[in-house]
Amino acid sequence: MPLAELVSSLGGRFSLYLGVRLAEKEEKELFRWLLASSLLGAPIREGTAVKAFKAINREASSPQDLIKLGWDRIVELLDISGYTRYDFKTADKLIEMSNNLIERYGSSLNRMHDEAEDSISLEFRVRGLAKGIGPETVVIFLRELRGIWKKANPPLSSLAFLAAKNIGIRAGDKREAVKELLSMWEEEGGDLTNFVDLESALVRLGRDYCKKKKCSICPASGICSSR
Repeated sequence: MPLAELVSSLGGRFSLYLGVRLAEKEEKELFRWLLASSLLGAPIREGTAVKAFKAINREASSPQDLIKLGWDRIVELLDISGYTRYDFKTADKLIEMSNNLIERYGSSLNRMHDEAEDSISLEFRVRGLAKGIGPETVVIFLRELRGIWKKANPPLSSLAFLAAKNIGIRAGDKREAVKELLSMWEEEGGDLTNFVDLESALVRLGRDYCKKKKCSICPASGICSSR
């Protein structure tokens, strides 16, 4: 199965699904994606995270909006969306993230990128926005900016790496796997600007099939090396 068919079968980038447009690097859209990534990065169902994002985003689309919305209202919106397990911690994280973005970078995520020395520095800065931002959230946020932000070059997520290994990627670590996978993608006519669609498809493949051992119904069964 060509990689492009895998994307068609499983779906591409998450930001597009949420109606977030990152290509023009507009601050509002970048912050919306940071908000979504912060919610998607928790060990919670994707559908619940999406509901929570939409509920909060209807009332806040900037760090100033989020602070004005307030901790109590954020918790209320999270609870309404079913995001109850992590409601208090997530509200803390979102408020801290917004405050630090304002204080350190004048509300500008583009400025945060520009001030980073390289891709590792950028990852460190994203993670440093709040205590609750972990490595998986950083990967979710930055992989969709690969090819948009010059310094956005995160490793594969754990789920994407699991799926990539099963379809034949030999690299032993998540950063090297990006290079090998991108080379395969380019051989099929893809490029850096749409590589995120393949990464996102692999996340779904890893989450919904590889991790659950659903090999018999896996859309990538024809190219899977683990069978």
